[in-house]
Amino acid sequence: MSCTRPTVVLVHDGCSDASTWFGVVAELHWRGLTVLAVANPLRGLAHDAAYLASVVADIGGPVVLVGHSYGGAVITEAGGAPNVVALVYVAAYLPDVGESHDALASRFAPSPLIPRLRRTEFTTGGTDRATELTVPADCFRPLVAADLDAEVAQVLAALQRPAAERVLTDTLTAAAWRSKPSWALVTGADQALPPSIQRFTAERAGATVLELPDASHSVAVSRPTAVAELIHDATKSCLVRSMSLPI
Repeated sequence: MSCTRPTVVLVHDGCSDASTWFGVVAELHWRGLTVLAVANPLRGLAHDAAYLASVVADIGGPVVLVGHSYGGAVITEAGGAPNVVALVYVAAYLPDVGESHDALASRFAPSPLIPRLRRTEFTTGGTDRATELTVPADCFRPLVAADLDAEVAQVLAALQRPAAERVLTDTLTAAAWRSKPSWALVTGADQALPPSIQRFTAERAGATVLELPDASHSVAVSRPTAVAELIHDATKSCLVRSMSLPI
């Protein structure tokens, strides 16, 4: 029987960086939890999930994986690791095997953000070229961070890390939510990832769902206490289950 407190590993969205978890990390530290906010490479699902799996493998104990938006796809692909005990999705989608972001999105009302993303070509080596995505500055607050002050939204827009366009089209080869308990925070006022996608995929996975009707996509920044409470609930539930297992 193991009663070790899980390490919380936070995985950020595309077009953002680990600093978006600042308030959540502070809240989780206050609750006595060990936290690691990883730098999601944003190069493609297989690449990003392999990187996350290597981080998880280096942690000597149970792990709760937390994914924001595209980070939800990454934790779904990598979350089958034996020491992952729970998955928490924050303004995220929970894809199944063979699904991509774009495949899911085609089944729901379109996001106003996707067609407005800035696409920039870059070279991956030699003559190979690919496309990176960023959110234009004038779109950032209304479509990503409507519940934040204009100055804070402006800072977040400046801190963006571009994501390879393939993060929208890569498909999953594994769905960890099929074997791991899951929690999901649905952002009801999200203009970047439609709440309908969040709700559908969370309910399909049998996740424990918390919905914040007025929260934007930047909920980790605007509502860090609520996000941290959901993560804390997941860690407590895992501890209770581990203590009830037969020796």
